[in-house]
Amino acid sequence: MKLENSFDIGIVGGGIIGLATAYKIQLKYPDLKLVLIEKESELAAHQTGHNSGVIHSGLYYKPGSAKARNCVSGRRQLVEFAKSYNVNHDVCGKVVVAVDEEELPHLDHIYENGKANGTEGIAKISGNQVRDIEPYVNSIGGIWVPCTGIIDFIGVTNKLAELLTTMQPKSKIILGEEVLTVHHNSETSIIVTSKNNYLVNKIIYCGGLQSDRLAIKDGFHLRERIVGFRGDYYNLSESAKNKVKNLIYPVPNPAFPFLGVHFTRMVDGDVECGPNAVLTFKREGYGKTDFNMKDAYDALSYSGTWKLLYNHTGFAINEYRRAFSKKRFLKTLQRLIPSLRLEDIEPGRSGVRAMLLRTDGAMEDDFKIIGNQRCIHVLNAPSPAATACLAIGDRIRDMASTYFNLG
Repeated sequence: MKLENSFDIGIVGGGIIGLATAYKIQLKYPDLKLVLIEKESELAAHQTGHNSGVIHSGLYYKPGSAKARNCVSGRRQLVEFAKSYNVNHDVCGKVVVAVDEEELPHLDHIYENGKANGTEGIAKISGNQVRDIEPYVNSIGGIWVPCTGIIDFIGVTNKLAELLTTMQPKSKIILGEEVLTVHHNSETSIIVTSKNNYLVNKIIYCGGLQSDRLAIKDGFHLRERIVGFRGDYYNLSESAKNKVKNLIYPVPNPAFPFLGVHFTRMVDGDVECGPNAVLTFKREGYGKTDFNMKDAYDALSYSGTWKLLYNHTGFAINEYRRAFSKKRFLKTLQRLIPSLRLEDIEPGRSGVRAMLLRTDGAMEDDFKIIGNQRCIHVLNAPSPAATACLAIGDRIRDMASTYFNLG
C-alpha cells in the first residue's frame, strides 16, 4: 500500500472544531506533524459555515456543564483571537425579551443561570429599556447581554488553518478527500481516503454531522445516533433592516432544545430572522426538499427519532408548517416585531444542526467527547460549539496529551 505521507496525528474534519483542535495541539507541540483531512473542497463547508454567526454569551446552559464552562472560556478566547488577527466581528450585545407574563419566570431563570455561568454585564431591563435598545420590539421586560456578538466563523476557521501551517510547515491541510476507512496496526494507523493513504500515529475525529458513523466505523459501540435538524432563515429587506439594531432573542420554550426564532445583524450588515427546526432527510442538505436515502433510512429506522417526534408532535408539525409557509414564519417574527410585513422578509439560507439523539428520544444536551490510546471522537458538539471552539480545542489537546502520551 503506497503511503502519501506519514504524520504524528491525523484530524478528520475541516470545520471550526477540527481546526481549533489542530491549532491548539500545534501551539503546544510545535514539532508534531499534523494532517487535517476534509472531504469538501473548502473548510467550514457545513455546520461552521451555515450557523447563525453569533458569539454566544453562556446565558442558557446548565451551570457546571461542559457547555457552560467552554462557552464562557471559549468566547473570551475567540474575541481576543478575532482582535489579534483582524477577523471581522462585533461585540454588539443582545436583548432577550419576554412578550407575555407567562414568560417572566423563565426569563428570571435564564438571568440567574447567566450569573451562575459568569456571563459578564447581564442586567434585567424593563420593556421601556428594551425599546431604548431595540425601538421596534414588543416586550414587557428582558435581559440585556452586552458580551454577545457576531463574527465571521468561516474567517476564524481559515485563519486557524493559516496559523497551523505557518507554525509547522510539515503539517498539512488536505481538501477534497473523503475518509473511507481506517486500518489500525499495533502502533500506527492508515487513513484511507478517496484519493490517498496517510500513515498516522493517532487520530482525532471532528466529523460533525458524520460523527456517529465515523465512531461506529472505528469500532465504538454507540446507542445514540446523530439526527439532523434543518434551520431555515429569512432576511430582512433593505427597507426593513432599520427595525433591528443588533440581536433580538425570544425567551426560549424550556420544553424544546432550541432557542427559538430570533433576529441577528450579521457582520456583512444583513439581518437574518430564524431559524426554525425541522427533521431533515439529508444530513448535509440545505434545501427544503433535499433527500438522501441512507440519511433518511438511518433517521427513520432509529427508535429515538420516533420517540422524539411522539414526545413533541405538536412542535414538529408546527415547525414543518412554518418551513413551507412564509405567512406562518412572519407570524412568529411579528410576535417580537409587530410592524413587520410580508414584503419585509425574503427567503435566505439554511443550515443543518447535528444533534446526538438517545434511544429514549432525548437529545444529548452537553458536549460529548470520547477516546482511548488510539483515537479521540467528538460525538456531540452542538451550539455553542463554534463560540467555544478554542476552549474545546484546549480540552481535546489535554485529552490527547493524556491518551496519546504526548508528554
